[in-house]
Amino acid sequence: MALKTIKRRIKKILIANRGEIALRVMRTAMEMGLESVVVYEGPDREAYFIRIADEAIRIGDGPRVDYLDIEKMIWAAKKSGADAIHPGYGFLAENPDFAEACHRAGIIFIGPPPKVIRNLGNKVKAREIMRNASIPFIPGTYNLSPGEDGLKEARAFGEKHGYPVMLKASAGGGGRGIRKVESGEDLAAQLRRTRAEARKSFKDDNVYVEKCIESPRHVEVQILADYYGNVVHLGSRDCSIQRRHQKLLEIAPADLPKDVLDDMCSTAVRAAREVGYINAGTVEFLVDAKTNEFWFMEINTRLQVEHTVTEELTNIDVIREQIRIAEGSPLAIARDRILVMGKSIQVRINAEDPINNFRPEGGKTVELYLPPGGPGIRLDGIVYQGYRIPTEYDSLMVKMTVRGYDWEQTVGRLRRALNVFLISGLKTTIPFYRAICEEPDFRAGRFDTSYIAAHPQVFNYPEPVPEVKSLEKFIADIHPTVFFPYIY
Repeated sequence: MALKTIKRRIKKILIANRGEIALRVMRTAMEMGLESVVVYEGPDREAYFIRIADEAIRIGDGPRVDYLDIEKMIWAAKKSGADAIHPGYGFLAENPDFAEACHRAGIIFIGPPPKVIRNLGNKVKAREIMRNASIPFIPGTYNLSPGEDGLKEARAFGEKHGYPVMLKASAGGGGRGIRKVESGEDLAAQLRRTRAEARKSFKDDNVYVEKCIESPRHVEVQILADYYGNVVHLGSRDCSIQRRHQKLLEIAPADLPKDVLDDMCSTAVRAAREVGYINAGTVEFLVDAKTNEFWFMEINTRLQVEHTVTEELTNIDVIREQIRIAEGSPLAIARDRILVMGKSIQVRINAEDPINNFRPEGGKTVELYLPPGGPGIRLDGIVYQGYRIPTEYDSLMVKMTVRGYDWEQTVGRLRRALNVFLISGLKTTIPFYRAICEEPDFRAGRFDTSYIAAHPQVFNYPEPVPEVKSLEKFIADIHPTVFFPYIY
């Protein structure tokens, strides 16, 4: 039975975001015959995504504050005549007030209902829902009380379940507001820091305690759900290779026994039904690397950065499905159509110096941009020769997704693509990923969330060899003007 009866054809989409994800949404909109509108702040006035959109509206001088301004987004949608808004990821994507504002304005929000976003945005509330549905989750507390009472509650939990434990912001996300506490002596100081970080990042200092699962694997399941109670999963992704709880490299599908993956995917579907989920979302789990026991962690109520690895294996355009669901169409994906074949890996090519604590390279200009091509290579990015890396926003330049028929071929294809990927004028994460491709444990498919800490040698990569530097100079000499290869 339908949760809500709507049937409204979308004609023009405003993309309440910037950069790579704005381009990604635009491409699907073009294929569907829809117009696209982008908004931008002053620092983005020369950005490539503005040139591709049917219409671009400046919403302020920024930086960042205008992309977070709900009233300006609604104003821009009305000004342009957009009948729908896609929030992308980051910024307002998981803000229930934004979804509510769209509904009040008569604008279709391409995402979950406000109530679902609000319930799942609070990690304690989400855990309570899963507890009631008998879905396995990691032992943890409710929101800690303020002051000394909260510290006592945290200490009682640590004494009962043992250390280490995790302190987590209840409204957290994106790897922020998370701290590992090794002992009771360190608990008070870490609790103060976690509350302060939560207050600064989320304007909410509620914190809870969770048992720490040592060196787990981080596995997630992509789901799609419509207004008629239909829910499907599109397989799994392994996001275990992380730095400070931030994903660096994503793999689909996760390398787990078939019965474990089947159980996890069916659990993800059950969790989505339990919360009344609608549109695209991701159910995330922690997995014991030794026993394969898994626990619910959270549901992300937006498109994930790493959705590309799922699309490459399933041949399903997740954003197209988001738009169709938002229009009120039932899911038209037969279970036997969802075939996850082969292996896929995504790496995030950032303007950062991994050797120097991933220091951003903002303000520098791309002197040469020569991306790879060939079988199984997909690029989603915003960079081009002559592009100035903004200091005001994140340092993501391009996501590269490779696909092969098995793990060995996919890693080989990734290594080949990285070895010929040339970006000069600044430091990037490319040599860091090259080093990972040569590391024996990674090549054997052995990794968990402690991989980076346990393999410091991946930071000992060499500077570009003289032959590569000579090739860079040669190409720069014969291509002195700005060009935009492989971006559109």
